[in-house]
Amino acid sequence: QVQLVESGGGLVQAGDSLRLSCAASGRTFSRYGMGWFRQTPGKEREFVTAITGSGSSTDYADSVEGRFTISRDNAKNTVYLQMNNLKLEDTAVYYCAVARAGWVSRTETAYSYWGQGTQVTVSS
Repeated sequence: QVQLVESGGGLVQAGDSLRLSCAASGRTFSRYGMGWFRQTPGKEREFVTAITGSGSSTDYADSVEGRFTISRDNAKNTVYLQMNNLKLEDTAVYYCAVARAGWVSRTETAYSYWGQGTQVTVSS
């Protein structure tokens, strides 16, 4: 059984930075892509970014391109989401997920395990 534990969420002001972490256990971490998604009340969960198992390739939603950076440390079984220049519209619950293989994907069905989520609130 895979367990994912997100941390690092909180309340920040617009323009601030925040780094989320997602620690994984129960699987050979480096074999699998990892993704971050987010969800706000009343809306569907949306793709934010993903990284391949090796870390050699990444993908970003247009809304966060240039502001967010995904990275991973396979020795620590941890994936990170560095969020810079945060905007009000970045407010959401952020979820990390393990992909079914080493790929990157924007589709939820490509991911087999999900964390519990961490709240990020950006205020003006």
